[in-house]
Amino acid sequence: GLVKAGAKVVIADLNPPAETALEELGDSVRFEKTDVREETDVRKAIETADHTFGNVRGAMICAGIIHAERTVNKTGAFNLEAFRRVIDVNLIGTFNVARLVAEHLSKTEPQDHDERGVIIMTSSVAAFDGQIGQAAYSASKGGVASLALPLARDLSKFGIRVVAIAPGVFETPMMAAISDEYRKSLTENVPFPYRLGQPDEFAALARHIIENPYLNGETIRLDAALRMSPR
Repeated sequence: GLVKAGAKVVIADLNPPAETALEELGDSVRFEKTDVREETDVRKAIETADHTFGNVRGAMICAGIIHAERTVNKTGAFNLEAFRRVIDVNLIGTFNVARLVAEHLSKTEPQDHDERGVIIMTSSVAAFDGQIGQAAYSASKGGVASLALPLARDLSKFGIRVVAIAPGVFETPMMAAISDEYRKSLTENVPFPYRLGQPDEFAALARHIIENPYLNGETIRLDAALRMSPR
């Protein structure tokens, strides 16, 4: 993906990638343990990127956890703490990274097209087609989709672009935890290509966003024409 295209990357996450993956990526990648909700952690990750690779030119924010529960269920009302946690990580965590990266970018020298950098956030088709039990997840990802335009407008005077990607059903660590039956049902709803999306397809869109200076303030669906059913 981006590393193969020549990017130098700091992976800021709570969980490190596999050692073999880091070895394959080589000196172009560093890992920094980061909780996206914590300002100190995020600032440290930005500092690591700046000191290791030079000027930071953007961020790809992929914060995402899920909690599935009906609003009223067998045990009572939706667990409010679970709802708060999903919002805290997916929405507030995304905004926390975006605001701190934007602050850093605003102090750098502009490059081509007077641009200082680009921030790419990860929404979801659940922002638009939320299924039964997805109230928390859909609200969090809908919030991310709604951030793209106002952030792009806020940061336009600095030459910083902001774009969100709303992926459909993709092969991700989160998807690895679902049952085979549910995976099959998700695939059956995909018109074409008739399969789950692949990480390199997500990376290809991210690279295009980085390279296309006229893409700004938009949420782009990457879903093979998928429209989720209620369940």
